[in-house]
Amino acid sequence: MPKLIGFTIASCLSLLATTGAAQSSNDTLPGASSYVVTAGFPISAFSSYYLKPVPTQEPQPAIHDPVLNITFPLNLTDPNTIPTNDTDPVFYPHATANLSLAAAQATVKNATLQIAAIIESSNIVGNCSKCIAALEAAKYVAQITPESVPGLLVSLCETYQFDSNATCVHTYEAGSYGAIWAQVLAFANVSGLDGHYICNSLSKTFCPAPTTSPLNVTSLFSKPKPAKFKAPAASGKRVKVLHLSDFHLDPRYSAESEANCSSSLCCRTNVANSALSLGQIALPAPLYGAYKCDTPYYLALATLQAISPLTGTDSSNSSFAWTIYTGDLVSHDSQNQLSRAYTEYAETSVYDLFKSYLGGGPVFPVLGNHDTNPEAIDGPHSLPGPLGQQFSWNYDHVSSLWQLDGWIKPSVASQARLHYGAYSTLNQYGLRIITLNSDFWYKSNYFNFINTTDPDTSGIFSFMIQELQAAEDAHERVWIIAHVLTGWDGRVFLSNATKILADANYSTNPLPNPTDLFYQIVDRYSPHVIANIFFGHTHEDQFMIYYANNGTVQTSANALTTGWIGPSVTPLTNLNSGFRMYEVDTGSFDIYEAYTWYSDVSSFGHLNASTTGPTYQFEYSTRDTYDIGWPKDYPLNATYWHIVTEAMEANHSLVSTFNIYEGKSSVKTPNCTNDACATAKICYMRSGSVALGVKCLPGYGSVQSAFT
Repeated sequence: MPKLIGFTIASCLSLLATTGAAQSSNDTLPGASSYVVTAGFPISAFSSYYLKPVPTQEPQPAIHDPVLNITFPLNLTDPNTIPTNDTDPVFYPHATANLSLAAAQATVKNATLQIAAIIESSNIVGNCSKCIAALEAAKYVAQITPESVPGLLVSLCETYQFDSNATCVHTYEAGSYGAIWAQVLAFANVSGLDGHYICNSLSKTFCPAPTTSPLNVTSLFSKPKPAKFKAPAASGKRVKVLHLSDFHLDPRYSAESEANCSSSLCCRTNVANSALSLGQIALPAPLYGAYKCDTPYYLALATLQAISPLTGTDSSNSSFAWTIYTGDLVSHDSQNQLSRAYTEYAETSVYDLFKSYLGGGPVFPVLGNHDTNPEAIDGPHSLPGPLGQQFSWNYDHVSSLWQLDGWIKPSVASQARLHYGAYSTLNQYGLRIITLNSDFWYKSNYFNFINTTDPDTSGIFSFMIQELQAAEDAHERVWIIAHVLTGWDGRVFLSNATKILADANYSTNPLPNPTDLFYQIVDRYSPHVIANIFFGHTHEDQFMIYYANNGTVQTSANALTTGWIGPSVTPLTNLNSGFRMYEVDTGSFDIYEAYTWYSDVSSFGHLNASTTGPTYQFEYSTRDTYDIGWPKDYPLNATYWHIVTEAMEANHSLVSTFNIYEGKSSVKTPNCTNDACATAKICYMRSGSVALGVKCLPGYGSVQSAFT
């Protein structure tokens, strides 16, 4: 980037002529300023249907999986046949004893009595100590009779009323997380740091959240960071790149069902509003979606139809150079309603739609925490025997789909099978795309509680370093793509939905040690190698800045690279539906402009679906909205974003603008008009790791519910 001669913070602030959300004039937009989707469903989107679309109900396409060579059955997605238990194979650790049924039952009974005594004991002081002691009793069961662990956990959950009896069963039965916990308990050091993580995960009242452990980086990298480095120069040629995230397709969506349910995912036949009599509906689910629901097929296709005219890629002369998809295809069902087949269905259906509607260049997807089964769970290959390969079904599936779609080469597909769906590939313009499976720094992946003193038990960060070093040696520029953020507020994003949804789905919830390692890798290879980093997960429109020296000094001079968090297609929860496009230089692979579009979900209930579909419209231009006088030939890099945060410190109305766009201009977004909110948001923007995020004022991390 050119030197900023005479370009100071003061001069930036003096150029802030307005405090509002400036939008580009229509003649500068890449395409139309708005697009009204044609009424009806584009029936040609699928080759065959079990139930064809009608203006009063969602379609049921017959989805054929070319990898598995099967057509998924109707009862998998039929709103009237939602399953209540997961019948997929479960895996247990090898038992260290060969017990009879009676002996196994006696072992469980003894452990139950032992745990009860621990809880009632006055000799063991404090919830954390009691939880650790109880884990040691449970570990013994997991080692000698692992198949007894799910029943033990269900019984303990019900006895001590950790949740309702039904939720206890749904959470800890074998086909849900019971067998996973059997593995974790068998292999974790429950009396050490692992135990503290487990207890904090079970309840924040048991043990406090562990802090970031010291990380020795002396032998982490094979080469030191070059004393003199220079990023590739800009070519002056720019291309369009689409960023989609968090589709969360819901093929079980049922129009006219309850859109304001009291628990779980709404717009389903199996939910209700508890304030009403049985059979009454408080808010009928609109055909195109609602704020407490995931993406129905009608909204999915409306979004895809709107992209080309809005982005100006609806002609052969202008198409996307490539697309990035930052994860989460599957809907937010409770675990007992999920399965491998349901995950594979979503993968096949959505990727097919991307192939049909996005055209042009390749799509580079990553796996989100919902793109596996059980949800959020991925096991490291370091687990013994077949346990290390228990999720290979998913990596084999998605890598084969990506190869068949022509997005990655066979050699890259083989790499993705080995690295948990992660891969490294050079695109047609010479940019290296490195994707990562972020479940290995996600708190809800319980396998991360095994050997927590090692931030890379999966080897995903070793893979990241290896690919970045090769890129540096080859003088390549890199984009890093993942799903779960490494920072922001470092805490749970609270939601007014159920506890399951709030804890599992509306949180960054990254773990401190892996995100500290990620941050230091970024520090080592930025800004000369890593041009940009991209995430999804929160469903919100956000950004983070990574700084030198692990973020200890946060200035424009130390700003290294930016983490762009893409807005979701799903409205869940209380958000509008949206997407983004970048204008990218083909030499430096820096971003020079970012445009965002949205559709107002609050309008969906008023549509006459027989005459019109929803409207997608231009929301904002990043460069115009955060106008700090940044020269047009300078990229929207980390330096730019840091100066934007300094402008926000001087002018809190810019934070209010950011807050509106964070929810994609949703009518449900709470206002951010006080100094505490502005200070917190700016702190989140500068926090690319848990260690940094937890230092920020809590309570303002998400716009999906009232600030706390």
